[in-house]
Amino acid sequence: QLQLVESGGGLVQPGGSLRLSCAGSVTQYNLGYYAIGWFRQAPGKEREGISTISSTGHKTAYADSVKGRFTISRDNARNTAYLQLDSLEPEDTAVYYCAAAGPLLGTVVASLSANEYTFWGRGTQVTVSS
Repeated sequence: QLQLVESGGGLVQPGGSLRLSCAGSVTQYNLGYYAIGWFRQAPGKEREGISTISSTGHKTAYADSVKGRFTISRDNARNTAYLQLDSLEPEDTAVYYCAAAGPLLGTVVASLSANEYTFWGRGTQVTVSS
């Protein structure tokens, strides 16, 4: 059973940056057997898929709302995925979750649909405010 723990959230001013981390527990399969997705949910809004990265890290995708401002990456040797948040806007305020799809042998690719992900972290709060 894979466990995911997000960290790195906090309060930041508009235009600022944060780096979120998603650490996977050590199980039979390390994080390299999973695609990782980042999602967010603002108060009163539905959960939004914002970025995904394949198990090898070679394929990434972003929602239009964050394209050009957020960057997803991963370090399978450290069992950790990351989401760099730049040029933050108040509209980015939300709880941010990471999720994993897998495990599968070979390259694992997942979309921004939450239904494809089996394992979820508990989230980290990001607040963008002056």
